[in-house]
Amino acid sequence: MAASPKSDDPRPALVDPQEAGTITGYTAQPPDRVELVNRIKAAENELGGLFAELRERQDVDLRMLALGRTNLQQGFMWTVRALFQPESRL
Repeated sequence: MAASPKSDDPRPALVDPQEAGTITGYTAQPPDRVELVNRIKAAENELGGLFAELRERQDVDLRMLALGRTNLQQGFMWTVRALFQPESRL
């Protein structure tokens, strides 16, 4: 269900992604799957902090670091999709 922002708030209303039909291709998920995905997202965020730290080092190949980051992002995405199993015609 959409949350109504204050009348003077320029931000659009928020939509609960757990509400069925709010994101095309996704369905409402049981709490255990949501909890697992939240744990995956927490691990992803933790690694993001490590990548930020590594970018500041002078002895790191930034191209290789970017490739590693991109591949980890893809891995996390596929892991979430494995749980939520969105419908896709691709």
